[in-house]
Amino acid sequence: MDDSDLHLEIAPELLLFLPASRRRPEQRVAWDGTSTLGHVIESLGIPLPEVGPVTVDGAPAEPSHQPAAGERVRVEPMPRPQPVPLEPGQTAPRFLLDVHLGTLARRMRLLGLDTAYHNDMDDPSLVVQANAERRVLLTQDRGLLRRRALWLGAHVRSSRPDDQLRDLLERFAPELSPWTRCTACNGVLASVDKTAVAAELEHGTRDNYDVYGRCADCGQVYWRGAHGDRLEGIVQEALRTVAAARNGSAAGGVPTSTGASGTP
Repeated sequence: MDDSDLHLEIAPELLLFLPASRRRPEQRVAWDGTSTLGHVIESLGIPLPEVGPVTVDGAPAEPSHQPAAGERVRVEPMPRPQPVPLEPGQTAPRFLLDVHLGTLARRMRLLGLDTAYHNDMDDPSLVVQANAERRVLLTQDRGLLRRRALWLGAHVRSSRPDDQLRDLLERFAPELSPWTRCTACNGVLASVDKTAVAAELEHGTRDNYDVYGRCADCGQVYWRGAHGDRLEGIVQEALRTVAAARNGSAAGGVPTSTGASGTP
């Protein structure tokens, strides 16, 4: 190793952020003499919101640390479950998802997570909303995670919504309140008498179901329909995943499908 280089050891969980041609734990980086440790790590492709403990020659270091040539740096992933600062009265984190994660947003709402989602919001606006409402911004856009103004964000693994949900639950282990949010708009559901919604229901629905809820925001009506058993399976799997994450062990199985008087 050249004396002017830094030697970085990257944890296996972070290698996915490196270009395929450089996806190996041992990295040698030419140091320019002025860059911070955070800048060096991000230059490899790793967003800082994904980085956990960092050590330099065995001692803890912050991203603002200015390294010296020849130092050995160990970069760990963000610990799981990851704590999220909560506002007074909050029992679970709030989330904001970017335009590509609509299916994940509906599944999170099914579990009662406060999940904002827009299919037409640009990156600067996402950062503004995330900061103003103290929402964790979930995205697969690494550039978005590198925005210095963003208070807290997380990269969503996988292209499959069921794997994305499991990853999210294992990472944050949030308190779940299933069946309490509208999967369409994120509003809170309230029980409603069957007679109050009868005119909005199909004949077969009125005859076969007696328990209903209505979204306080958009007015959509919900009931345990044909997808009820599948949804209950997803909810139970999510509860097991969170419990396992809190116990420090990996949860087995993945949700298979979702729905709610329309299927998420």
